[in-house]
Amino acid sequence: MPEDVRERPTDDAPLAASKRGDALTQATETLVEPKGDSLIGRAVTINRPRSELFAFWRDFSNLVTFMENVERIDVIDDRRSHWVVKAPGGKSVEWDSVVTEEQPDQFIAWASEDGADVPNSGRIDFRDAGARGTVVTATLLYDPPAGVIGKLIAKMFQREPAIQARRDLRRFKQLMETGEVATSSWTRAQLDEEKD
Repeated sequence: MPEDVRERPTDDAPLAASKRGDALTQATETLVEPKGDSLIGRAVTINRPRSELFAFWRDFSNLVTFMENVERIDVIDDRRSHWVVKAPGGKSVEWDSVVTEEQPDQFIAWASEDGADVPNSGRIDFRDAGARGTVVTATLLYDPPAGVIGKLIAKMFQREPAIQARRDLRRFKQLMETGEVATSSWTRAQLDEEKD
């Protein structure tokens, strides 16, 4: 079979984990409006139908249930939302985000609007994994506040987006497969019950 007809092997890993040298270029090409210089990508397989996962994610008010550092998301309209996220040192960063492109049950792409504390853009993809459910892949480009120093400080405080993306996708998997996010922390109700 001629070279141009043969199917070339694909890399299913998130672009940030790719061994290809053009991963950043390829990532920015997949984003409708690339904003940011730091690339991260994470993927998780969730044993739920793709349409169910997409619908849950598309209601941005749901994201605070599993995104640890997100203080709140104010949904402005069908395409825009305002994000408030914890940053190192007890501070918060904010931005308005707009959906730049979406394909129902397949992907959602977004970008921060001008004036964001943390300029960012990204894409969340939902791909069938057969009997195993759905592969959910998050790709994010961002500019850390205070550049490389800010990224280092964020990493020290466990607030760096690459760390958070991995944790958040793990919590998303738990929530969608079991209905709750596992935690070692006691809730107020558990503390009150223990006192009785």
